[in-house]
Amino acid sequence: MVKAIVQQEHGGPEVMKWQEVTLGAPGAGEARVRHTAVGLNFIDVYFRTGLYPAPLPLTTGMEAAGVIEELGPGVSGFNVGDRVAYAGRPIGAYSEARIMPVDNLIKLPDGIDDQTGAAMMLQGMTAEYLLQRTFHVKQGDTVLFHAAAGGVGLFVCQWLRHIGATMIGTVGSEEKGELAKSLGCSHVINYRTEDFQKRVMEITDGKGVPVVYDAIGKDTFEKSLDCLSPRGLMVSFGNSSGPVTNFDLGVLGAKGSLYITRPTLMTYNAKRADLEKSAGDLMKLVESGAIKVTINQTYPLSEARKAHEDLEGRKTTGSTVFTV
Repeated sequence: MVKAIVQQEHGGPEVMKWQEVTLGAPGAGEARVRHTAVGLNFIDVYFRTGLYPAPLPLTTGMEAAGVIEELGPGVSGFNVGDRVAYAGRPIGAYSEARIMPVDNLIKLPDGIDDQTGAAMMLQGMTAEYLLQRTFHVKQGDTVLFHAAAGGVGLFVCQWLRHIGATMIGTVGSEEKGELAKSLGCSHVINYRTEDFQKRVMEITDGKGVPVVYDAIGKDTFEKSLDCLSPRGLMVSFGNSSGPVTNFDLGVLGAKGSLYITRPTLMTYNAKRADLEKSAGDLMKLVESGAIKVTINQTYPLSEARKAHEDLEGRKTTGSTVFTV
């Protein structure tokens, strides 16, 4: 028996309970992974609440690091004792150990410790696909990124600084603004005290930006469209303030033949080759020091409820890791 966070219903953080679960042996193409650290991400909230459907009873979580304890039949390329990390489906990372498809696992190099591995995979590979594949940001580009001091945001600050691009980032406090600036965000806008659309147009001399990255959703969506230059791209990859609903596609034409996309890491890294390339590009930047993984909060996994309360209360910055 191992312990895991389990919920029997969708709802607030209080539905998550720490309890014993039965874990079987790995099957063909699978490994049993003993977790040493588990990552916290806002997508975990979406599964907990039922915004993203998942069958009950549910153990949420999409990211962790650990050690392979047992391999199923026919597995090659991995050995018992390998240090590994993963991000993505199947959900269920909020557990002391679990069975995972080996095609989802990435070996951790010696230069990256387990907590860093658990904190970097989902957020870091999200930054990778957003900046390199959803819209290929080049040196000299200027982009708008909402929640610049959040988990993905701090990876993006550093990645864009490495590229040589200009980042305009929105934050909810002066403290978060200073954090984003320290990691490479060129222009910080406090959306609580400033009109971010007006400031973006001032910063860009009225031209707007070619791409907006938005994980906030309904609170920022409409004004974000007005920050785009003609034929610009709106990348909506989250909705921490609630989903965007009843949107009239004709608005995209009226505002300058705009594009919009709703990408997911699972789609971009569905093929093993894409997963390996994404993780490899990220790990190179982390090992070189170009990206520093900022773990600003840690909680015992048994205290997942408290961690979710803090996350939804916007009390966290950077990455959060559960210790196991």
